[in-house]
Amino acid sequence: MLGGLFALLAAATFAFNNAAARRGVLTGSVAQAIAITVPIGVPMFFIAAVAVGALSILAEFSATSLFYLTTAGIIHFVFGRYCNYRATKAMGANLVGPVQQVSLILTLGLAIGILGEALTPLRVIGILLVVLGPMLTLPGSGQSAKKASPAAADADEAPPKSSPAIPAFKANYAEGYLWSLLSAIGYGSSPILVTLGIGGKGLAGSLAAGVVAYSAATIVTAIILLWPGQLRHVFAIRRDAAAWFTLSGVLVCLSQMFLYMGYAVAPVSVVSPIQRLSIVFRVYASRLINPHHEVFGGKVIAGTFVSLIGAVALTVSTDLVLAYVPLPDVIVEIVRWRWP
Repeated sequence: MLGGLFALLAAATFAFNNAAARRGVLTGSVAQAIAITVPIGVPMFFIAAVAVGALSILAEFSATSLFYLTTAGIIHFVFGRYCNYRATKAMGANLVGPVQQVSLILTLGLAIGILGEALTPLRVIGILLVVLGPMLTLPGSGQSAKKASPAAADADEAPPKSSPAIPAFKANYAEGYLWSLLSAIGYGSSPILVTLGIGGKGLAGSLAAGVVAYSAATIVTAIILLWPGQLRHVFAIRRDAAAWFTLSGVLVCLSQMFLYMGYAVAPVSVVSPIQRLSIVFRVYASRLINPHHEVFGGKVIAGTFVSLIGAVALTVSTDLVLAYVPLPDVIVEIVRWRWP
């Protein structure tokens, strides 16, 4: 129950983080977003760890655990987040969400190879649905990406006159899909590393793990900012973009905090499908915060829910389905198939 609650909180905060980041990249750059959102996580996780007395656990992590957590932080918070922001800037958070669901396929593959999990018929169906979902969001033969207006499909009003500096939104599908898939690599591989790094140390251990992961990501971000011109570019950020990136950084850190705690007290098979509800929350968050800078409409909603169903099928337990759904013996035998 507690793990599910943490996963639900992680889903909601992650969705609103995406909407805030989308608003920020309208007038700011991806480099500016990374420079603000990554370092925020260090003091937030540190304060939380101090509050529950988890700092002493840092000394208990083995060299291997520290390696896993450091790698997870760099892959997720630097590489994955950078790619996510690039994708969001190109085609909006609503279109990015279904594509990023393919990260579960990578997570499943790693879980089979590293954690000894198995492929089941439910997971095969999930893979097919996760792949189908993003395809449904693509523009049809009679619709070009340029025609995807900021107030898409069911929103006909013009952007507010108070934002003349923000150009009309035109989704760049090629760039958006490329960076979405790259972000899925970062987001799909990190859960395995986090699980291995925490090593069953409970809620307090998860907060200590977050300190390690965010610190590693912040160090790498600081090194990147030493590149000539980068620091000057970051300090040239507009005030409105800085505010949205700060909000995004706080929300995404809270999301990761809830997620790490969820992984610490519940199986990944419970936490992951609930956390994937963020793709649904994302649509509502985008409607609230970015009604003129996202693509909405029936195809986006259909792609979102198809990919969500696929995500649930990828992570739900076969035994759980058989316990609550009466099926003929022949179907039960098929559902129980496992590989390897």
